Amino acid sequence: MDTIRNRRSIRKYTAQPIPQELVTRLLEAAMSAPSAGNEQPWEFIVITDREVLQAITKVHPYSQMLKEAPLAVLVCGNLEREKYPGFWIEDCSAATENILLEAENIGLGGVWLGVYPHDERVKGIAELLGLPSSVVPLSLVALGYPAEKKPPAERFDPSRVHTNRW
Repeated sequence: MDTIRNRRSIRKYTAQPIPQELVTRLLEAAMSAPSAGNEQPWEFIVITDREVLQAITKVHPYSQMLKEAPLAVLVCGNLEREKYPGFWIEDCSAATENILLEAENIGLGGVWLGVYPHDERVKGIAELLGLPSSVVPLSLVALGYPAEKKPPAERFDPSRVHTNRW
């Protein structure tokens, strides 16, 4: 629970590069996510190139933190791997959350940047990164060593809990 509660959206990063072994841990966490029928429809693009990170900020209006972030991971759904149409969204969302939780666990900060279902973001990022037509970008996770600290969020609201029916 500490990792879950302490995870916050971090948008400011130091310039310290992230070692490959930590990138691998993030991807292992992502691929440990549950998926419908165990289809694992995800694909990931690890982005460290400063020019590419900068170019994304021109396509995605809420990605300005990529100007500082040393790393971003694009989480995509591969529609050719679908056993159950449409569930790639849930599957890739679970993978995205696992990246964020593992980032917190290993001392990194991250923020989830939604790409899908905004057509202009999907198309812009797909063109920029050369995605095949069967691969749809769902989310982009900006990552780095935090240059800001946020207190744990207390979001539990019992008024949103219903038992047996509304």
